[in-house]
Amino acid sequence: MAKIDKLQQHAADHLDPNESALAVVLGSYETKILGSDSVRSGILIATEKRLVFYAKKLGGYDLESFGYRNISSFEQSKSPMGHKISFFASGNRVSMKWIVDALALAAFTETVKSHLSAAHESAPPPTSIIRGTEDKNEIFEQLQKLGALRDAGIVTAEEFDAKKAEMLARL
Repeated sequence: MAKIDKLQQHAADHLDPNESALAVVLGSYETKILGSDSVRSGILIATEKRLVFYAKKLGGYDLESFGYRNISSFEQSKSPMGHKISFFASGNRVSMKWIVDALALAAFTETVKSHLSAAHESAPPPTSIIRGTEDKNEIFEQLQKLGALRDAGIVTAEEFDAKKAEMLARL
């Protein structure tokens, strides 16, 4: 049995009863373990509801889950070592690199993009839009708070810039 199939079989035990793997890629997941950068080989699974990282390790496994509504952006790149995908979710940057199966990556990317679009289109509108007015002072105050979060290292510069552009576009 191929490594990806074996990992997917193990990961299936951790999916919800009505949840299935729509697309899967095998690669190396970049994460922090005990505050240090680490790389772990595993799979990234796109389901109907979320992205799930799964890796088998000696005596156990690593599992991390990200709901589509919590993902703010999705990036893709290629290097001589293979493809890389990254996304920002709830203030964290998540990356999987050294993906060599281009067909699996294409299917995975299309699945993720369509589910991200659907999740964000069905998200409830911000309160200010519901009220029908956009308070410019409120936006500037939110930008100041977001800047403070960036300066404190809670939000990355990329996340700050993306949110700032989104908020300024509403003015």
